[in-house]
Amino acid sequence: MLSAPGVVLLFTVLLGFSSLGLASETNDLDIYSFYVNSTVSSRYAVTVITSRVANRANESREVDFHVELPKNAFISKFTMTIDGKAYDGVVKKKEEAQQQYSRAVSRGESAGLVSVVGRKLEEFKTSVTVAAHSKVSFELTYEELLKRRLGKYELLIKAKPKQVVKDFKIDVRIFERQGISFLETKGGLASNDLESAVSTSKRDKEALVNFSPSVEQQKQCSGCADKGLSGELLVIYDVNRPKSAGDLQVVNGYFVHYFAPTGLSRIPKNVVFIIDQSGSMSGTKMKQTREAMLKILDDLYEEDHFGLITFDGSVTTWKDNLVPVNSDYLALARTFVKKINSRGMTDIHAAVLKGVEMLSRFGESGSPKGSTSIIILLTDGDPTSGVTNLGEIKANVKDAIRERYTLYCLGFGFDVNFKFLETMALENGGLARRIYEDSDAALQLQGFYEEVATPLLLEVQMKYSGALSTTQTSFGQYYDGSEIVVAGQITDNDLEKFTAEVKAKMKDNDVTFSEEITQSKGDSKTLDHYIFDTYIQRLWAYLTVQQLLEKQVLLTEEQQVAVREQVLALSLNYSFVTPLTSMVVTKPEGEQAQVAHKPKEGEAHSKPVISFRSSHRSNTAAYPSVRLLSADTVDGFGPALRSGKARTHRFRQGSAPYDHHPPVFRSFSILQQPPTAKNFLQKPTYASPTLVTVIKVLLPTQGQNTSICFDVEAQTNRIPRNPVLTLLYDPATGISITGEMLQGQHLHAIGVRHKDGCYMKANTTAIVVTQQGIESVFSWADLGMSHQCDGITLNLHDEVLLADMGKVHLRILRHKDGQSNFLWTALSLQAPIPGAKGLLGNSPISYVLKETTSTISAKLEILGKEVMGRRVSAVDYSIHSKPTVDCWLVPFSSVVPGSLQDVLSS
Repeated sequence: MLSAPGVVLLFTVLLGFSSLGLASETNDLDIYSFYVNSTVSSRYAVTVITSRVANRANESREVDFHVELPKNAFISKFTMTIDGKAYDGVVKKKEEAQQQYSRAVSRGESAGLVSVVGRKLEEFKTSVTVAAHSKVSFELTYEELLKRRLGKYELLIKAKPKQVVKDFKIDVRIFERQGISFLETKGGLASNDLESAVSTSKRDKEALVNFSPSVEQQKQCSGCADKGLSGELLVIYDVNRPKSAGDLQVVNGYFVHYFAPTGLSRIPKNVVFIIDQSGSMSGTKMKQTREAMLKILDDLYEEDHFGLITFDGSVTTWKDNLVPVNSDYLALARTFVKKINSRGMTDIHAAVLKGVEMLSRFGESGSPKGSTSIIILLTDGDPTSGVTNLGEIKANVKDAIRERYTLYCLGFGFDVNFKFLETMALENGGLARRIYEDSDAALQLQGFYEEVATPLLLEVQMKYSGALSTTQTSFGQYYDGSEIVVAGQITDNDLEKFTAEVKAKMKDNDVTFSEEITQSKGDSKTLDHYIFDTYIQRLWAYLTVQQLLEKQVLLTEEQQVAVREQVLALSLNYSFVTPLTSMVVTKPEGEQAQVAHKPKEGEAHSKPVISFRSSHRSNTAAYPSVRLLSADTVDGFGPALRSGKARTHRFRQGSAPYDHHPPVFRSFSILQQPPTAKNFLQKPTYASPTLVTVIKVLLPTQGQNTSICFDVEAQTNRIPRNPVLTLLYDPATGISITGEMLQGQHLHAIGVRHKDGCYMKANTTAIVVTQQGIESVFSWADLGMSHQCDGITLNLHDEVLLADMGKVHLRILRHKDGQSNFLWTALSLQAPIPGAKGLLGNSPISYVLKETTSTISAKLEILGKEVMGRRVSAVDYSIHSKPTVDCWLVPFSSVVPGSLQDVLSS
């Protein structure tokens, strides 16, 4: 319910682009396009930052790309395009990325760890050399679940391009099924000289915010001149809440439940404030703490009771017992707070136990019925007197509290052992928050108190029928202005009745909320048009990873190992840069790859960034070590994945829903390691380089929401350079569908033969139909084309060629890939074809989910045999929006008889 440590208000990104040397001064490097597109679909925000830079100089220049993003966000994609050649960021296990970095350093090369921690943000930074009169574009995507605080969601974008940009635009789209109750914009980019550059519109469920400053506005705004804009755009909104049970959404086997009931009576609280007044709190810290406490006292409710404790080497209580909130006690408390001064040592152990003792006595003497008790500890350092063993302190505090009270720990500055405070708070139902030493530290303290000032529900328990792998479902409190979010997977495919039930305690009685979704069996479309199919799935993965990372400090070493494996698997499957993964930024030949890490809370927030400098610059775009087209997997079934060869994880996310009738053949993807040892990984030369082609095929299923997928792998010295693969061959009807790969990268051509009377071949430029020796040639621009050919009916609409052959329906899509095109196929069968061969001969497939062994693995029964499946994600190229889908990865032999040689075609 409360945000993780840090004071950033839900969603923040700082953008800056700069060149090195004299380029920025001479305008040799021109940022001619700067575009931020942030789409929020029911709180889940996906932000894409695109910057295009042109080198106008007569010699090479180095360009930096620099983005600061929220601490709670996960980078999911990065692409750098130079002269039409794309270089992709690859998410890897952190140890693998670190080894790569270490090898580069040991060779005397200067690589860089390119993420740092700031007060609110983390930094992603990379650089590349751009040849004279050439262009480079950077595109970074990151994802985050917006958290509701104090009754609103906030999205903050800071823009700092450092020069005037010809095409400067920030677009924010917000879609909320509950309806948007209010929308406003603030910040330097929305006021004074730039106010006219901001436009907003709000309809019932959709809000749009656009910031498009002209060149003149960028030059004439206050303090801009030729240095460009530097400011922030803050978008604030909330949603309607007509249902007390919240908003329940279900799509494609996943659900999310947003729970934030209104109209509830406030629960009285008994709160003890424990304030560190040791010597290290002297000066500004102490002044700001007094200022914050005076404001907090003004915000206490009349039904509340409170107590004040200060500590250094000894413990001082303002009153021996908690007192009611009234004008007399508040006046005395203000006098006490004003006299708090720093001195002495730090005895955290005695101070916290004293607070527990006060609450215990207050409870024994008759605390208000239905009230809740909390302790708020503020300290800026480690214990230096009394009990100083951290383990002993945590054990004694936990034993004293015994789950009766909630403990919140506020760590002031970076000298404090934040992990110790975090563990102690989590063990006692609370959380820890870092208070940053800055001019607004008092506001940070006040802001935290406001979040917990108004409890509305206690002992909240969430239950869901037919669900598994749910995120956290038990919450000690629900506070006014916050929101509980639960996501999970649905085990029961019959979604005619999916129920959410919430039980909790109110001020005077227990209460139960319930919400139910009803729909036709097999229909997963319960959401509005703006919800892309993988929205809930990715939200579930994001929230699961976040909560596992937060809770792992409470686990034993053995439990932590299991949790880390689960987090790693999810991070790799969904291409998230988390504390267990890193993104390797590929470079052209002659430039070392850089590694972007997800830093942990408490790491030095002013860590320097080391940018790579190479003595040799090449303008030739080298073949990257891996060409990314689709998802890889963790501990996959094929030899290529187990061999330790370079592998990649990339997920392209669509924004449009699936077609109403998803095709049988959804995705067909290739990962290839090129025939060279001199690639961006700088791997050593092998005597006999082994080339591995990996083809991932996705099949839909009958009666299940999750598809089946399998890998096809082979040594490339055993297959042609441009292999032709049999997708489907039906001996009874003579229908044959084949796909030609261009150097193992893309489907370059699709061939369809119906008996011997008609043959159709489509490549990326033309469609050729041959009937009785006569050729008919069509262009992809011939929209509305319709042609009959001996049992095959062809229709062309919007980059999609439809080939209807009775019981077999084929869709061929043409996709853009930088400056080139490639093809994709989607095959629909009315029923399985007996005796059919090829990669898709057994589709559609059916399976029985026999046993779920973990959140990402299960035992499946396919064609009468039990096999192990692992849940992975892959890109669905069968529609132009290219969404990411979930699938059970199973062995090739479990769905396709024979080997790869059996599906090779001439």
